[in-house]
Amino acid sequence: MTSQVSSPAEQTDAALVGEQRASGNGGEAKEVRRLDRVIIRFAGDSGDGMQLTGDRFTSETASFGNDLSTLPNFPAEIRAPAGTLPGVSSFQLHFADHDILTPGDAPNVLVAMNPAALKANLADVPRGADIIVNTDEFTKRPMAKVGYATSPLEDGSLEAYNVHPVPLTTLTIEALKEFGLSRKEAERSKNMFALGLLSWMYHRPTEGTEKFLRAKFAKKPDIAEANVTAFRAGWNFGETTEDFAVSYEVAPATKDFPTGTYRNISGNLALSYGLVAAGRQADLPLYLGSYPITPASDILHELSKHKNFGVRTFQAEDEIAGIGAALGAAFGGALAVTTTSGPGVALKSETIGLAVSLELPLLIVDIQRGGPSTGLPTKTEQADLLQAMYGRNGEAPVPIVAPKTPADCFDAALDAARIALTYRTPVFLLSDGYLANGSEPWRIPDIEELPDLRVQFASGTNHQLADGTEVFWPYKRDEQTLARPWAVPGTPGLEHRIGGIEKQDGTGNISYDPANHDFMVRTRQAKVDGIEVPDLDVDDPADESGQGARTLALGWGSTYGPITAAVRRVRRAGDRIAQAHLRHLNPFPRNLGEVLARYDKVIVPEMNLGQLATLLRAKYLVDAHSHTQVSGMPFKAEQLAEVFKEAIND
Repeated sequence: MTSQVSSPAEQTDAALVGEQRASGNGGEAKEVRRLDRVIIRFAGDSGDGMQLTGDRFTSETASFGNDLSTLPNFPAEIRAPAGTLPGVSSFQLHFADHDILTPGDAPNVLVAMNPAALKANLADVPRGADIIVNTDEFTKRPMAKVGYATSPLEDGSLEAYNVHPVPLTTLTIEALKEFGLSRKEAERSKNMFALGLLSWMYHRPTEGTEKFLRAKFAKKPDIAEANVTAFRAGWNFGETTEDFAVSYEVAPATKDFPTGTYRNISGNLALSYGLVAAGRQADLPLYLGSYPITPASDILHELSKHKNFGVRTFQAEDEIAGIGAALGAAFGGALAVTTTSGPGVALKSETIGLAVSLELPLLIVDIQRGGPSTGLPTKTEQADLLQAMYGRNGEAPVPIVAPKTPADCFDAALDAARIALTYRTPVFLLSDGYLANGSEPWRIPDIEELPDLRVQFASGTNHQLADGTEVFWPYKRDEQTLARPWAVPGTPGLEHRIGGIEKQDGTGNISYDPANHDFMVRTRQAKVDGIEVPDLDVDDPADESGQGARTLALGWGSTYGPITAAVRRVRRAGDRIAQAHLRHLNPFPRNLGEVLARYDKVIVPEMNLGQLATLLRAKYLVDAHSHTQVSGMPFKAEQLAEVFKEAIND
């Protein structure tokens, strides 16, 4: 996912190469098959630890060197109703020996901890896939809860799949007898038994998980050892049971990645690190004023750990107080940030407009989720674009930056900080729940690779009056950037007025003059329009005659992975299609109009009802074709590939 190099195996069925190896301590030989990629989904109740199980499998997969992409999917409730379809939590992981782009369209392996998990996920599982079910939960009452009149394990409805019935609960309790735990306490470790079994099946390292469990339960060593024992029992079960006659190997991904040190990282963690790096590169204290909201809260949690890097975090009493504190910190000379999701942006809109008027650097991080109102707090969407663009009273232009992958959230944070500091403006950073919670390998950059973001504060007077008096004018602008000077409060001789009431150009005095207001509004717009952003890069492979494609797939934000995977499929099938992806949505890249005019058809996939397409039609008068989805889930590559093929052949 970190590389754009095309691989012929990206979306084909995994190639299998079988070989025999000795298994266990002198036991029978079990077949080991080599795969180029695998998609696994863990599913169970929200209290079954599926997210932890997926996280641990992912961590070991990352340490092994595979490329990977994840898709956590969980209910909004802290403890959703047990055994019900709305209460199902799942974690999907796609890992491979080559560059991949998405968490995968459909799982090769489903681990279902109960009937609800099976029913909620079965429609996504292709025929011939492996399904591992916890048979202990397939009793009359749990099955009735989700509408099973008969057991799907016995009525033939699963004949199209390779079903592996495993009494996970019973085996876990039996493995933990020596610890003297109650049945309920022992049952909690069944996710570790399942993790051990899957770790055996796919030859994942185990040392990291055992170390993690002992650290996590350091204050409860008996619980730590119980979980380690359950994990080992799952591994040993795979080794000894006849039901799992085959294990699988997926080699590390090496050829598609630049040399460097890599780690697995989620979008919110990468964004947090990007903000810390921006503060250090700007040589400014980083201040976060925030109110907890899903799915942005992880950024507040992470930044609170980094006081040693000059980070201050303030958990405010509400969204308005959070951004108010952040804007105050910007006035005081800090790199200021506020984090939220769509509903919080609505509450912050007045203060964002104030930041536009004050012309102070401020990062507004919006981790988008399904709406409107409370909507789908734990699901993903891209429906805040028009809100970020226009969701304020008056003419209040704000630059917009959008990362494309979890790892790219680091670079996008640095880019947003560059714009805010250089042009003295609030900046929207539009991530979403898919990026925030998903993860992929990230190459840790060298310090020398990071941009220099240092700024010069105003240190003296900058204007001479007609009588020769030297004064400081807060709205006297840089000729190139149109940014006003940033004067730290308390600096002798730099006393000045800023505020929400319109200011006179230059002096900062309150002004109701119509011509001045017109000038200030147009100047603020010109400042945003003049922001330097890279030209849009277009991937358009020409054919033998040098003719390029006639259809362009254009995306923004987290649609990058599914669009790119779909484009690869279309090209492998022999069709020609170009691809481009927008990071900067306000202002658009200067060559965007020319790029759009080059193609007969422009297809814009979005997880909204066509917001980017609306902006493109309005600004460039092109017939941008929307393909939209608002299901709370990311696009599937196969779905987009069909859309692109239809557009090409229409």
